[in-house]
Amino acid sequence: MNNIKELLKEQIKFTDGYLDKYLAEKDNPQNIIYKAMRYSVFAGGKRLRPILMMNTCKMCGGDVNEVIPFACALEMIHTYSLIHDDLPAMDNDDLRRGMPTSHIKFGEATAILAGDALLNKAFEVVSQYNGNNPQRAIKAMNMLAVSSGTEGMIGGQIVDMESEGKDITLDELKYLHLNKTGAIIRSACTVGALMGGASDGEIKAVDEFAQNLGVAFQIQDDILDVTGDEKELGKPIGSDAEENKNTYVKLVGLEKSKELAKEYSEKAKKSLEMFGEKAEFLINLTDYLIDRKF
Repeated sequence: MNNIKELLKEQIKFTDGYLDKYLAEKDNPQNIIYKAMRYSVFAGGKRLRPILMMNTCKMCGGDVNEVIPFACALEMIHTYSLIHDDLPAMDNDDLRRGMPTSHIKFGEATAILAGDALLNKAFEVVSQYNGNNPQRAIKAMNMLAVSSGTEGMIGGQIVDMESEGKDITLDELKYLHLNKTGAIIRSACTVGALMGGASDGEIKAVDEFAQNLGVAFQIQDDILDVTGDEKELGKPIGSDAEENKNTYVKLVGLEKSKELAKEYSEKAKKSLEMFGEKAEFLINLTDYLIDRKF
């Protein structure tokens, strides 16, 4: 497990180097927007989605350089969603990763615009792709757009908001998270596979891996909201229960949630059997994510 931690540190540093270039500040009248964008992007995220994309590409025999723009774009999309999710109109959170949220730091209007700017910057970056596979890149852009839109992340967020204060089934909760959290985890993996030159069968296996990983990841998040350490999480624990949110822990209890997290992580790993030793990093990453404390 120590080895995976070191590898993750290296890959986070690698990703941050490119994000720093893509999000360079400019000395102009709108300079505050660059500061707000960078504040949230460099607030200490796990870079899970870029790491998934790069390593899926590598597992499928591709060149990691082909996916760097898409990996950074997806991190921008993820960060914009967090900025907007924290706003008073939605979750009304004051802390994110142990730091004041964007609207607390810069005000609501600038936070909204910072989120908008990151979404636009994401597609600015990928539309400038000049690599070796333009046809794959066009398809990858579409996959990013769909996964972050009404049939993906935004759709899941709407279902989440509509479900607050209501009793929902486990299937409904799974649907919510397959979209809100899982959709861009899926696109991280499938874009990586696509740009890596994977066959249709390989992409299908990768998609199955990502779906199961996304559910396991969300269940672990729900568990940590009950059992986690506030300093490690960087946000208050117990907020889901306080806000009467639908979570796996609320629906099936803590112990059953732990069983489900393990079950879905095992399904995820099993999906990668066809890749043999090439899947070692993603299998180790799956174990690490389910055992994480933050």
